[in-house]
Amino acid sequence: MRPFEYVSPNSRSQAIGLLGATWGNIEILAGGTDLLTLMKDDVVTPKRLVNIKDIADLRGISFDAQGLRVGALTSLGELADNENVRKNYPALSEALLEAASPQIRNMATIGGNLCQRPRCWYFRNGLGLLPKDENGKELVAGGENRYHAILGNQGAAKFVSPSTVAPILIAYGAKIRLEGHKGKRELPLEKFFVIPKTENDREHDLRPNEIVTELVVPPASDLKAAHYEIRQKEVFDWPLAVAAVTLKLQGTNVQSSKIVLGYAAPVPWPCPEAERALSGKPVNKETAQKAADAALGKATPLSHNAYKVKLAKVAVTRAILKAAGGAA
Repeated sequence: MRPFEYVSPNSRSQAIGLLGATWGNIEILAGGTDLLTLMKDDVVTPKRLVNIKDIADLRGISFDAQGLRVGALTSLGELADNENVRKNYPALSEALLEAASPQIRNMATIGGNLCQRPRCWYFRNGLGLLPKDENGKELVAGGENRYHAILGNQGAAKFVSPSTVAPILIAYGAKIRLEGHKGKRELPLEKFFVIPKTENDREHDLRPNEIVTELVVPPASDLKAAHYEIRQKEVFDWPLAVAAVTLKLQGTNVQSSKIVLGYAAPVPWPCPEAERALSGKPVNKETAQKAADAALGKATPLSHNAYKVKLAKVAVTRAILKAAGGAA
């Protein structure tokens, strides 16, 4: 690991003042479960680490008539075990429990989970976010790409968004709050994730001199929700496909829905085509499968990952049935 300066502010303003205007030289340290690995592998080489663990008002969970508010430094374990989360957002609690081993859940923060970098092995081996050879030819398209994107991969970015918690948060309608040199801002969580077009871009709508402060999730008492993962192994492993679903029913028919895929694209992937396919229909195996077909209708698999299209369809089908209370 390369030498670096370590600073530990105790307020948001102090932390923001220690950040820079460009990426690369300064990184934020929260739980550190991802960042320290990247530093040890020499993938990122910051000259300064800004430890934000001592900023007390970035922690905590509150729940009222306006919904759920979660400080960015709240650990995945704290959030998963919270009584209000388990009662009012059970699919979120399930996703959090599946996101990591108990040891990592107790260290990793919700803000860090949403800001983690891609698990793409090209990136993790120092070949860059949009890896190319010396002649400028893309490495992923014709290389080892069995775990890469099947949607949103027409450009150079072919990694998959690594957060397994983001899809269900987006399905619940979560918003993310940020604070930086230019003040505070709030945006829908699905808009926080972006597909980079150049090697100097990041995968998040987060400026170098901003920090994530909290998440806000609206009330979900009128929603039925489900999170469904498909993995190669039952023990802790990165998923091959993730589907998150929320349904609002009118009688036995779907009044509205939100369907989001994970591990299928460089961003958590909303599926409006699938939502339209479900609208006004009763939830059963046939309608769920038709919605899944619509969700993957525009999939463009790479040379070695066509199998993920089938897995993603299965995940969507089972998540819809699970959300409606049927057998998954």
